[in-house]
Amino acid sequence: MGMGMDSVSDLLLRLEQLNEIGAALSREHNITRLLENILVAAKTITHADGGTLYRMSEDGRTLRFEILRTDSLHLTMGGSAGGEISLPHLPLYLAQGEPNDSLVATYSAIHKQTVNVTDAYSEANFDFSGTRGFDERTGYRSRSFLTVPMKNHEGEVIGVLQLINAQARGSGEVIAFSAADQSLVESLASQAAIALSNRLLITQLEELFVSFINVINLAIDEKSHHTGAHCQRVPELTMMLAEAAHQTTQGPLASFVMDDQDRHELKIASLLHDCGKVTTPVHVVDKATKLQTIYDRIGLIDTRFEVLKRDEEIQVLRRQLGLRPVTDPKAEAALQAACRKRMDSLDEEREFLRMANRGTEAMKLEDMQRVRDLGENHSWRNVESVESEFLTADEIENLTIRSGTLNRSERETINYHIVATLKMLEQLPWPRHLRRVPEYAGGHHERMDGKGYPRGLTREQMSVQARVMGIADIFEALTARDRPYKPGMKLSQAMAIMHKFKRNGHIDPDLFDIFVEQRLYQRYGEQFLEPEQIDEVNPQDWHSGTVSGFSPPV
Repeated sequence: MGMGMDSVSDLLLRLEQLNEIGAALSREHNITRLLENILVAAKTITHADGGTLYRMSEDGRTLRFEILRTDSLHLTMGGSAGGEISLPHLPLYLAQGEPNDSLVATYSAIHKQTVNVTDAYSEANFDFSGTRGFDERTGYRSRSFLTVPMKNHEGEVIGVLQLINAQARGSGEVIAFSAADQSLVESLASQAAIALSNRLLITQLEELFVSFINVINLAIDEKSHHTGAHCQRVPELTMMLAEAAHQTTQGPLASFVMDDQDRHELKIASLLHDCGKVTTPVHVVDKATKLQTIYDRIGLIDTRFEVLKRDEEIQVLRRQLGLRPVTDPKAEAALQAACRKRMDSLDEEREFLRMANRGTEAMKLEDMQRVRDLGENHSWRNVESVESEFLTADEIENLTIRSGTLNRSERETINYHIVATLKMLEQLPWPRHLRRVPEYAGGHHERMDGKGYPRGLTREQMSVQARVMGIADIFEALTARDRPYKPGMKLSQAMAIMHKFKRNGHIDPDLFDIFVEQRLYQRYGEQFLEPEQIDEVNPQDWHSGTVSGFSPPV
């Protein structure tokens, strides 16, 4: 059959449209928008008034309405604008298991065939009673139908594309779908099915990857219940602060923006920021007191005090026995009084060491010296009756930890989790849109002044995202109520310490200003902290110089 120049040029134009549509479909990452684009493209390329896109259920037993559009009725259901469609699913098989060939959409899916109907009202092979009911309710007249199965690269039907009422160009008269229409829509359906399959596969892999990250965090949680929630709360606070920075239109961070891929990349990095803690020994992560290793060694010191007290009592008893031939009540009373005084002194010293063992924000220098003096001034006989140091050098080192409960080597052990995180993440073959995950995740213990860990980066060498994570990590740790070495701080105390960190070059000052101005601490507190931790935060108090020294938590 001959074809006029208008028809040829029209077909070429439509083929060009098809190529552009295929390229656009492959670029779309959002599945809902992708499905919408498929239906709109099919309607555009065939000049159809209406259309429906069905998705195959996971079990392959039903078709569900995904998106429905009819231009002349201004009908929009499903997709980003139309909400969820509540119409019942179409069963592919009947009660006895026979195929449901009466409906054109299910027939097309079951037999993987295109069905082109000129007029639904005169079509005897299919049941169009539902269509007639729709027409009666709306005053519409459904006439021509083009129903095309969407097959993936393995030939499986993953959906059905149905177009209604092709319209003649110019007049708008409803006409049948031509052979060219059918061929173009079949090509589009093939491209669309592959684009949809690829996007679904990528989405499944992304979900699997996030689930795997959560499994790692669960392993850390199971290993130490003190840090597990940290892996969940830091991402929440990270995204909260990053979003606030993104929305800022003035000041130094006005140019910082994120798209959906950037957000996903930062979310993945924040979930993985402590994955290296799977390598950290539990007794270091859970070190609640200065003398704790596998157990709290303060019990050993308690025992030594008891030995000293017993020795003291034995000495008194021996002296009392020495007085027995000559009864001297005054001398015996004096011995007992001296013994009690010595016992009280030992009890006071023991209580002092117990307090020292707990770990504080800043241990006084005189208290540190007193620990050393106690270790040197006392001696005791061990189980082999050998006179020994009352406190070992290791015990003195731990009991004189100035801040917190970790000594230098233990802090290095804890800090190693960042090196481990980097080692683990840098071995993964990150796709382009996630290539900065290691930098974001591995930079949360760096400082703005270059004195951080592990690479000693300065502010200029760090991304905004890594600096965001640094603030989120510290603030979560300060306010966390499940740490073994401290109770959860009140917001006012935590924010005063954060301000100190801003002044001394530890955290990013511009991001901290946003954190304060947007009252993100309040929003975070209302979601994650206990009511007694949420108090009034007054920035004026920060300039009074009353904040004690404090080491950032690990």
